[in-house]
Amino acid sequence: MQFLFELLFQFVGEILLQVIFEAMAELGLRSAAAPFNRRPNPWLAALGYALFGALSGGLSVLVFPALFIDSPEGRFANLLLTPVLAGAAMALLGAWRRRRGQALIRLDRFAYGYLFALSMALTRWALAD
Repeated sequence: MQFLFELLFQFVGEILLQVIFEAMAELGLRSAAAPFNRRPNPWLAALGYALFGALSGGLSVLVFPALFIDSPEGRFANLLLTPVLAGAAMALLGAWRRRRGQALIRLDRFAYGYLFALSMALTRWALAD
């Protein structure tokens, strides 16, 4: 039972870390994008989110040098599950913003949130430990 609790805690830690970094990225992107009205090409935006996610993953390794998940199988599962959950969290945040009449950015959609989180998770996986 303790093993399951530890495993759950490790996954929650990775998910929270990625969602927090995505929320900080969204806040930064909102403030940086405010003066501009023109939207970039979706492929260029995707590349930007992937690079920003990788940069966030690298920075997070400086703060948290070890992954929260110990087992190799758990780390692989983290690469599959955490970006999906983080993307879903960003999509929910986007839906909440839409209901409130707030302007949306691309990170408020599942695909861009997923891409950001996947890039962050891959970078953390490659650099941690």
